[in-house]
Amino acid sequence: MLSRKDNSNFGWDEHRQLVVAEDVVWNSYISSHKEASQFRHPSFPYYEQLTAIYAKDKATGKDAQT
Repeated sequence: MLSRKDNSNFGWDEHRQLVVAEDVVWNSYISSHKEASQFRHPSFPYYEQLTAIYAKDKATGKDAQT
């Protein structure tokens, strides 16, 4: 969802299990990344478990993006 260079104003709320940021930050990000709006309010209860599985995986083919 968030690239490393774009997410400096975002954080993670461990208790609520969701991405947090000031409204102005979210609004700015969503204005240029429309698909991100779906991630503004829902929690991600399995985030830690999924990062344990997928954090080391990365695309390596010709269409891979950083």
